[in-house]
Amino acid sequence: MNQRRPTRVAVLMGGWSAERDVSLVSGRSVAAALEERGYAVTAVDVQRDLPALLHALTPRPDVVFNALHGRGGEDGLIQGVLEYLGIPYTHSGVLASALAMNKEMTRRVLAAVGMPVPDGVTVTREEILAGHPIEPPYVVKPVDEGSSVGVRIVRPGQNQSVLEEGGWAHGERVLVERFIPGRELTVGVMGDRALAVTEIVPRSGFFDYAAKYTEGEAVHVCPAQIPQEIQEEALRLALLAHRTLGCSGVSRSDFRWDDSQAGTGGLYFLETNTQPGFTALSLLPEQAASLGIGFAELCAWIVEQARCHA
Repeated sequence: MNQRRPTRVAVLMGGWSAERDVSLVSGRSVAAALEERGYAVTAVDVQRDLPALLHALTPRPDVVFNALHGRGGEDGLIQGVLEYLGIPYTHSGVLASALAMNKEMTRRVLAAVGMPVPDGVTVTREEILAGHPIEPPYVVKPVDEGSSVGVRIVRPGQNQSVLEEGGWAHGERVLVERFIPGRELTVGVMGDRALAVTEIVPRSGFFDYAAKYTEGEAVHVCPAQIPQEIQEEALRLALLAHRTLGCSGVSRSDFRWDDSQAGTGGLYFLETNTQPGFTALSLLPEQAASLGIGFAELCAWIVEQARCHA
């Protein structure tokens, strides 16, 4: 990273993933916050056009704030471009981004260091069409999407496939995990610090894409009203995930807690998000605020951590 304090920041937003609209909201919020803190900000709506991106990054900014979500922005691709250009950027590097975006590989790596993950298997779409890969209830997830895009729950007695012809646009490989009943928890990490535990209570169904980004569709309880031992274990596991995957800056890890089980045995890791949202409904900024860290302060801190990783 540059030795001097960065003053010119390009905020990348939009992209071409299923999360484009959310990224635009995140990016605009970040750009406004950084301008409030005195940075010279250029907002860049990223398209799948490399020459246009290079033009937008000329003259070269001191730092790129990566507010992209999903494929192309969160999976190591844009990080590789910025490494090649030698422009310091926020959040995680190429390896951590690619690893965390791939749920199958994340499970393997974190299980090796003792992370509790639900029983699961990666199968093809055709295998699911042929029959249940595991006993219902189970959760079907794209291997490499974020924000619960494509996530579906298959319950006992359901006969119609969730991946019927024409009803799935998320690739041929699918992660199937045992459904964990109970409560939805999430923990943000900022540097070497796990921030807080939030319980997410959807108004109906589960915490899907609509519930995440539609006001009034979910209640955030921060800090979560849970036993101390569950809180401490969730904080520990989120920091373990952040460090093991090699994340930088901020991340957010999601968990399910089966509160019918004694002790911490019902707490299970689901995934780590290396590019948490920065919308009005986003969880990590909300956790930071609960600890007295304002939105603009958080964005400025992230900029100050920007670097190239190669």
